[in-house]
Amino acid sequence: MAFTRATGKHRRPSRAVRVSANVAGIATLTATGVVAGFAAPALAASTDEVHHPEDTGLTQAVVIGEDTAGRIGEQAQVQSSSAAETTAVHDAETAAKQQAADVKKAADEAKRKAEAERKEAERVAREQERKRLNTFVSPIAGSYVSTSYKASSGLWSSGSHTGIDLHAETGTSVQAVGAGTVVEAGWGGAYGNNVVIKHNDGTYTQYGHLSSIEVSVGQSVTAGQQIGLSGATGNVTGPHLHFEARTGATYGTDIDPVAYLSEHGVNL
Repeated sequence: MAFTRATGKHRRPSRAVRVSANVAGIATLTATGVVAGFAAPALAASTDEVHHPEDTGLTQAVVIGEDTAGRIGEQAQVQSSSAAETTAVHDAETAAKQQAADVKKAADEAKRKAEAERKEAERVAREQERKRLNTFVSPIAGSYVSTSYKASSGLWSSGSHTGIDLHAETGTSVQAVGAGTVVEAGWGGAYGNNVVIKHNDGTYTQYGHLSSIEVSVGQSVTAGQQIGLSGATGNVTGPHLHFEARTGATYGTDIDPVAYLSEHGVNL
């Protein structure tokens, strides 16, 4: 016997179909932003059964959606914070490297400047020492030659003058013509009170007939330093300074003192 369904009656769809429809509807309504406004009328429209949140799946879908959105937000925030932290670390490292580079550059520049200043100071010191060693002056400032080198006279045992005489009254300042070391200071026989200086180039100079001596043997002297006062001691006819230039410390090694001084930049 055949059975027919009554007109106007609809068979209730299966639970699987209803859940699928509900989820699909929720997804659509969520996209349009009207989930809350649509849910209640839709449920009330059905008269043949009572719907529960668990039957439609609406409540679960809303809760799941909110939870998922929260987790996504949290992940986004974590990623954003991580990116910011990474940027901050990178910026700090870059700044630290730049600061270290600047400090090194400044230190290198300071070292270079100090080295340049040291070399310049050494150069100046060498130049001053060179000048000190090579600077020569007249044995008596402003004087002149009263008796020339190799002049002939019976006053000298050798028959000729072994040096030059410079005009000077007793008590006139006598100075070393150049830097050197005193090798003789005292009585010198015919030379009276005399001083002999060995200079840095290996030559010697002698200063005779002094009234007083102001240096001692072994003492270092500089050009222009006062070594005594002129006088008339020894074999003389009047006050003056007897000056000799020598290749050795002893008598008989004399050379032309005017030419010697001229070679050192001093003109009498």
